[in-house]
Amino acid sequence: LTAENPLAEFKMPTVKIGTLKADDGKTDLYYRLITPPDFDPNKKYPAIVYVYGGPHAQMITNSRFGGAAGWDMYMAQNGYVMFTLDNRGSANRGFEFESCIHRQLGTVETRDQLTGVEFLRSLGYVDMDRLGVHRWSFGGFMTTTLMTDCADIFKVGVAGGPVIDWKYYEVMYGERYMDTPQENPEGYEKASLLNKTDKLKGRLMIIHGCIDPVVVWQHSLQFLNKCIENKVLVDYFVYPNHEHNVRGLDRVHLMRTITRYFDDH
Repeated sequence: LTAENPLAEFKMPTVKIGTLKADDGKTDLYYRLITPPDFDPNKKYPAIVYVYGGPHAQMITNSRFGGAAGWDMYMAQNGYVMFTLDNRGSANRGFEFESCIHRQLGTVETRDQLTGVEFLRSLGYVDMDRLGVHRWSFGGFMTTTLMTDCADIFKVGVAGGPVIDWKYYEVMYGERYMDTPQENPEGYEKASLLNKTDKLKGRLMIIHGCIDPVVVWQHSLQFLNKCIENKVLVDYFVYPNHEHNVRGLDRVHLMRTITRYFDDH
């Protein structure tokens, strides 16, 4: 097949793929780093960690743009450094790599994401006072975890359809990785974001589809209740006609909403 490059007339960012060592000193973690067009290493750039972090997903691939989506490229064109790291627990790296998160979701994944943060710090051109984080579903869980457990590091987050407490999540998935709440009460307690609202310092927006059958609306509504109870401010947006993902024409509205939130804050 031969075809003209449809992006030939656009000024495109630079995409780099590399590896970092996990804190165990032996495990390779793959990352993707996107820098803006006309990049100047002597400038300081805001950065967004685009995270998923859970099983069944691989964000970094040896393919066009390293697997990055159009929004990553767009944000880089608008002056952001975009960073993604496949932490332990993600897919296609074997049983040991994926299963180390068993019974402790959010723990090893957070440590690996912080390895990525330290890498960003080492670059010298990332403004560590303007670090954001975003993603959906398990990525929404990770976004909210990072905004609370690492509140001094991340300034802005947008969490879409976030799992807030694993005991509300579907049995097929939740109990595969956490066992039952009766078998693993400590793991559920530690992973529950309902216990972490008082740690929140930065600007966090939660977005949810109100007919989400996967991460049911109860997750983020409970989180709102806890924020109100603890007198913690949080931002919130609901898509009334959508399930777990905002699809179709409304997705343009979603991405505009997310983009504006980072630009504003």
